[in-house]
Amino acid sequence: MRAGRLIAILLLMQNSGKLTSKELAEKLEVSERTIIRDMESLSEAGIPVYAERGVHGGWVLSEGYRTNLTGMHADELVSVIVGSPSSLLSDLGIASHYEAAVQKILAASPAEVSRGAALMKQKIHIDGAGWHQMEELMPFLSIVQEAVWEERLLQIRYHREDGIAERIVSPLGLVAKRNVWYLIGEVNGGKRTYRISRLLDAQMLEERFERPADFDLAQYWEQSMGEFKQRLPQYPAVITFHDTVLSRLSKERYVKIVESSPSLKTSWSSARVEFQGLESACEIILSYGSRIEAVEPAELRQKVMAEAMAINRLYIEL
Repeated sequence: MRAGRLIAILLLMQNSGKLTSKELAEKLEVSERTIIRDMESLSEAGIPVYAERGVHGGWVLSEGYRTNLTGMHADELVSVIVGSPSSLLSDLGIASHYEAAVQKILAASPAEVSRGAALMKQKIHIDGAGWHQMEELMPFLSIVQEAVWEERLLQIRYHREDGIAERIVSPLGLVAKRNVWYLIGEVNGGKRTYRISRLLDAQMLEERFERPADFDLAQYWEQSMGEFKQRLPQYPAVITFHDTVLSRLSKERYVKIVESSPSLKTSWSSARVEFQGLESACEIILSYGSRIEAVEPAELRQKVMAEAMAINRLYIEL
């Protein structure tokens, strides 16, 4: 989202010349503080933007850089064009704005480059969703989004494992993982993650908050995901598997291959793995049929055998 806004700022400055923080904030529907942070980011990235002081001052893009913006290569344009899944933009209600921005970028580029980028847009589509997923109801996403944009406190009521809770949070950002949206909020100095679909109510308050200057949304999310994975239950086991399933097995979401080595059987390997539980381990092993064998622990081997015998009886009875 921020990358798209930075591009929009450059386009506005290229087309309109000098613009004040207030004018940019109004055009992009964000706060002036957000514009100032964006300008700092552009400057740190080496883009020559500077502020002219005085009554008629404003933000200015160096004339020498103006042609560079329209000199983007086709692969640079494609990274912008295909980088935002349309379903997520639709969730935020800005799909049409994104498409309009893409068209402006293409129009501002040399004909040969824009034709190449437009053609690649027809050949590349990023869909972050899996094949099997639940459509989540998110009636409060737009309110949460507005609170994030406006940097205003948000009062929420949501489902927890132990019941229903209510909090007043400082909404720092939104994260989309496939088709699931999360709110990253600050409560009493600590960061919390809330699944948008679990919100029972959300109200944006008049009071504003000051966003932590050192907070990096992407960095926080990666760290949070790493800590979450470490907290997941671990169920160590030993299995043998046919080498043809190694590629698929290594991509299993709920299996971690700790160590593997060749087995005594030709074209088979032995591995120490970590599942997330007995039930999950049994389901995954059975999904591979005769190409995986549970060796240890004994309870896992016995459970797989019992399930396999039950399946066998089911088909014999038919």
